[in-house]
Parts: sequence; structure tokens; C-alpha cells
Amino acid sequence: MKILILGAGRVGESVAESLVSEQNDITVIDTDPQRLAVLQDRLDLRGVAGNGIQPSVLKDAGAEDADMLIACAPLDETNLVACKVAHEVFGIPTRIARVRSPEFADGSDIMGKGGFAVDEIICPEESLTTYIRKLIEFPEALQVLEFSQQRVSLIAVRAVQGGPLVGHVISELPQLVPDVPMRIVAIYRRDLMGLDRQIVCDGSTRVEAGDEVFVLAANEHIRRALDAMRRRDDPVKRVIIAGGGRVGLRLARHIAGECHVKIIEADPRRCEYLTTQLPDHALVLKGDSTDEDLLEDENVAECDLFLALTSDDEDNIMSCLLAKRMGAHRVLALINRKAYADLVQGQGTQIDIAISPSQTVIGELLAHVRRGDVAAVYSLRRGASEVLEVVARGDRKSSKVVGRRIEQIPLPAGAVIGAIVRDVQVGEGAARKDVVIPHHDTEVHTDDHVIVFVPRKRMLRQVEKLFQVSATFFG
Repeated sequence: MKILILGAGRVGESVAESLVSEQNDITVIDTDPQRLAVLQDRLDLRGVAGNGIQPSVLKDAGAEDADMLIACAPLDETNLVACKVAHEVFGIPTRIARVRSPEFADGSDIMGKGGFAVDEIICPEESLTTYIRKLIEFPEALQVLEFSQQRVSLIAVRAVQGGPLVGHVISELPQLVPDVPMRIVAIYRRDLMGLDRQIVCDGSTRVEAGDEVFVLAANEHIRRALDAMRRRDDPVKRVIIAGGGRVGLRLARHIAGECHVKIIEADPRRCEYLTTQLPDHALVLKGDSTDEDLLEDENVAECDLFLALTSDDEDNIMSCLLAKRMGAHRVLALINRKAYADLVQGQGTQIDIAISPSQTVIGELLAHVRRGDVAAVYSLRRGASEVLEVVARGDRKSSKVVGRRIEQIPLPAGAVIGAIVRDVQVGEGAARKDVVIPHHDTEVHTDDHVIVFVPRKRMLRQVEKLFQVSATFFG
């Protein structure tokens, strides 16, 4: 696929890195030639220096035969105009824009073909807020990712001694946790070198304390699925947010009615603005989040969740380590640099969760890049693995999955079909969506939403081909 990326900032760079690794033809447009040169030296892509809203620059970048434009420049107006020009002048089929302002809603008339011609809006700040709110709702989880209009979730959880399933093999799951249909699709275990390794995950695999376990379950069963791996944590009621920027403010607005919120912000003018945007019971503090005295004065030891959401990776890491050492129950760091995120989560530091703004939106983009009828994609393990929601189309003659049992589908080694969302007729003209946790003899039907865990990205093309409808296939 030939893809143009407008903007070589943090989001644009991460998007380019992810898409280049899948052998797409990538061209990045940016006004900074030096930034493009650095990107070209590191990745197999082409850089074009210039203003991406100008037709001449888009033409030089190859817009005349491009399949997709991803506009993720810093300014909303640049991205919106670029999408309009891409549509009107070059007819680029798919146009995606990063838009921070809530004034421009996805699906509104102004974003349609008669307006800015944007097919999909991405907002890293909103994606981060949704992501973190799920972690507040389920404090035991490391990740909660939703599929099929919030009917199914993939949860990542660290198994702790004392959980009903810990120390037992997976085949014992139905007896140990009855009436909770769920599927363990992957387990990662830390080796002697401190690195997480994926282990074989079948009925004879024993879950050990410290394992990072990925579980698929219907949304109504998330809580009980988590309980199978570890003792339930107390609800999150006291939250300290380091950083009152876009992400910190957006999150504070959402959770201020549910939690006692304190925001630490270094800029006095930003502090004044925050006080006008938040309810009176949310406390805004001017100060440095790495100041030990300040954290002690604000009782960080009694904090259920400490969130470091500034734009400085080093400050976020240091403030989280300090808060954890001082007694904060759980700490989360926002980290832009992939190398830092790998270091923080790969070497057993005291930081519970490290999240990347760019990685939270990669999945939204990948759903447009994947072949076949892909409804949702999430990038896992910092881009190493993925989980896809694919719609099964066709019939037994035209599809390699429809009308076949799970055991008959030639998935690559390690790939797992973990859940199926299926329309079930309940009366004349009426249907409901059922979540099916499949077994080896479960048959895939037409229009099933099939959720597939793929442990390595190099397997994706094989999985995509399985779900593509072919007029010449008569297996």
C-alpha cells in the first residue's frame, strides 16, 4: 500500500515506523528537512520537505497514485486542509486526520465529502484518556482493549500468587472458575535475563505468579476473569496527576466526579487555566512532580494511582519511581520514546504501566491498512504482537474460514482465535449479539466477528489471506 504521512513528529514517526515494518511504500512530508533526514537514515522511507497542504508538495510526494493520506501535523487546520486537497485534487481513497479539537466530531457533515473529506479522525489525547479510564475502572489490569462495540475485551493482567488459576494448568480453568467463559490467548514470562518471553499456551501450560496473561472474555465477565489471576484491588479513589497539559486536563475532567483528583503543574499560567476548567473539589498544585517534599506534603503514600502525564519522558519516569518508592499503590508513566518504554517495562522497574501516546492510536490506523474486512486492530507488546477483529465473509466455497471448525483453519503457529461475536435470531426479524468462546470444534459462520491474537507481526499477512473472500477458492 502506498501511504503518505503528513508530519514527522512523535505520532508521525511512530506511525511511519509501524507501517514501514509491514513493507508499505511510505512517504513522509514535513517542513523540517533535518527531521526528515534523521527519519530517512533510520527507516526505509522517502522524505519530502514542504508544506503538505500545497498541491505541488503532495504531487511531489506521489499523491496522484497514493492509497492513503495520514495527516498528523501539529495543527488541526493543517491536517483538515490536507485531507480536503487530497480528496478534491488527487482523489486519494482514504484520508485520516489527527484532530485535537472536540469541535470536529467524527461523522459530522463538516467532516464529510462536502466538508473536509476526512474518513477517520484520530485523537491521541482522547485515546489515552479512554485507555487510562479503563485502567482506573479495573485497577488490577495492565491493559483493557474493547472489541465489537464493547461486547468483548482483551485484558492483560499480572498473575499473583493466591489467584485461583495461579499454579494450575489452563485445562483446569472451567473447574476452578466455573461459569466464566474466557480464553487465555497468550502468556509472557520473565526469563533469567529479565526479558519477557512468550511461552507455549495450551491446556497443559501452568500459569505462574509473575506471568503477564492475556485473556479474552465478554465484557460482563471482565471482573471475574481478573479475579482468577489475582486478588481484587481496592477501587481507585485518590489520584495524583503530574502534568496539566491536554491529556492531564482531559482525564481530570472525566474522573473528577468519581475520584479525588490532584494535579501538579509547573507553569503558573497553566495552573490558573486549570482552575477555571475543573470543579472546585479538584486541587491544582503549582510545583515540580519530582519534588520529594511536595509529594510527601500531598500524601502520595495514600495515593491509589499516580499518573505522570507531562511531555517530558525523563520527568515522568523519575516522578513515577519517586512516587512508588514513597508508597503510591500504583504508578503509570506516559513515555513517548519507544526505547524508554522498552527499558522501563522490560527490565523489571517499579513502574507498573508505561504507555505511549502514539501506540494508542496505531491500532486505529492499522484497521484501514489491513487487508480483508477488519473491524478493529490493537498493537500489543509495543508493536510486536497484534489482536484483530475480522469479519468472516463469503461461504464455504469462497472462504477459507466460513463453514469450518476452528481446528480446520490453518492459522500460523501461536495465533489463536479467542472469541467470536455472532448474530443469533431470537424471534421474527429480531436478533441479538452473542459472545462465543470457541473450542476446537466450533464452526465459523458468515458475518461472525472473529477476534484473533497474532503473536508476531510477520504472521499478519497469512491471517489476512485466510479471511479474504476469493472467487476462485473451492476448498
